[in-house]
Order: sequence, then structure tokens, then C-alpha cells
Amino acid sequence: MEDPYTPPTHVSDEDLAIRVQKGDSEVFGVLMQRYTEKLIRYGKKFLSNSDNIDDIVQDVFIKTYQYIQSFDPSLKFSSWIYRIAHNAFVNGLKKQQRSPLLMPDFDLDVFMSHASYTDPKIEEREYKELILMIEQGLDKLKPKYKEVIILHFIENMSYKDIGDILQIPIGTVGIRVMRAKEQLKKIYTDMNIDLDKHLHHTT
Repeated sequence: MEDPYTPPTHVSDEDLAIRVQKGDSEVFGVLMQRYTEKLIRYGKKFLSNSDNIDDIVQDVFIKTYQYIQSFDPSLKFSSWIYRIAHNAFVNGLKKQQRSPLLMPDFDLDVFMSHASYTDPKIEEREYKELILMIEQGLDKLKPKYKEVIILHFIENMSYKDIGDILQIPIGTVGIRVMRAKEQLKKIYTDMNIDLDKHLHHTT
């Protein structure tokens, strides 16, 4: 017998949110499916305890459901839920008494998927060393600059989305990204890495 309920995977996040607002709570599970892995990955940029990350992500979904009526469907749902997640992970950091945006479990593969690595003569060992140096460079950034780098280059978000998440003007996002790249260039120069050569997103 065919399942009477088919998850509307083709429907936008915003339309799903509207349906939840209208009382169709069952489709909220589709939103959870779409964002669970994304939010866990995002949380790993903040926290080292994976079990704690899972718990916080579940709390994020609970808060998202509780406050779904306050979501404006004319805006992007992704920015709205990432803002809730951002606040939750920052609070998690405070409880761990760690420095903001410490990334002990940095997803190097995700970051390097946005990099332009073009020299086939480089050995795998040297490639891994390059990745580690990029990680070290990010870890030396000030928190507010590291944050926009994570969201822009790793989470692949636009300045507008980042502004919505961090509750700052788009212009401020652009300035922080620019200053972050300037700091990274200096850091990588000290490490003998040509940032413009290895990062695809340089503008």
C-alpha cells in the first residue's frame, strides 16, 4: 500500500515553512532532513564535542518550530534558521568556556572544495600540508573575521545571507571579508603560501 504522505521534496523551504505556519506540522520533518547535516557541519566549526553538537542542533529545530510563526516567508528560510543556529552555537561556546569560533574539528575537505588546486606535480603529502597550513591561517584570524570567512567560503553564503544571520549590514559583511582576506594574505605570506593562487574565491 502506498504511503499516503509523500514528503514534498520539490517544494521550497519558504513554502514548507508557510505550510507549517498553517498547521501542517508533518512537513517540518522535511525541513529537518534538509538542514540536519548542514547545521551539524556548521556546528563543528564552533564546538569540539560532536555529541553536544547533535543536542544543540535538535534544540535549534525545537526553537525553529516554536517560533515558526515569526518567520517572514518573503525572506530566505536558510538565513533565518542559520541565525538561530549561530546564536545556539555561540551560547554553546560560552558554556564550554572556549574562545569564540575555535575550530578544532575543522572540515578541511569542505574548505578545500572551494579552493583552486591546479598543480598536478604536487605530491599528496604536500597537498595535505597545504590544507593544514590553511587551517592554521584561519585559526589566527580574529573571531569576527573568521566568522565571515566560514560563512562565505565554507558555507558558500552571499553577503546578504551573512548579514541576515549575523544581524549586521551587508556593507559591514563586505568590509569584514575584505579585511579577513587581507589578514589571511599576510598570514599566508609568512607561511610562504600564495593565497591568490590557492583560493578560488579571491574577489
